[in-house]
Formats: sequence, structure tokens, C-alpha cells
Amino acid sequence: MRNIVKRACRQCKRILKGTTCPVCKTSNITTSFQGTIVIFDVNSDVAKKLGVTAPGKYAIKV
Repeated sequence: MRNIVKRACRQCKRILKGTTCPVCKTSNITTSFQGTIVIFDVNSDVAKKLGVTAPGKYAIKV
């Protein structure tokens, strides 16, 4: 089984597989992050508090 390295964008905190963030188009990413949250509704209180504007998986602490 392949071990896929998860990365998080340092700007928007989105968790991704590649080396460039599809949301903010930056390559400023890290493999060192803590916690994961999945956002389905960008209008939720949690999404607003985190500043999330697109559904997806996000790191809590980068």
C-alpha cells in the first residue's frame, strides 16, 4: 500500500496531495500540521471563524 504524504497550504490551510494549492495557487505548503476539519457548508459558523470560502479538508493548526 502506498503512503500518501498529506500537505497543507500555509496560506488557506487547505489539505492537499500535490505541491501547489488549487485554491490560492501558492506553493507555500508544509507537511507539518495538526488536526483536520472538513467543511461542507461555507456559510457555517465554523467556516466563517476559520475564514474558509470553499468546501474541503482544512488543517486546524499549520
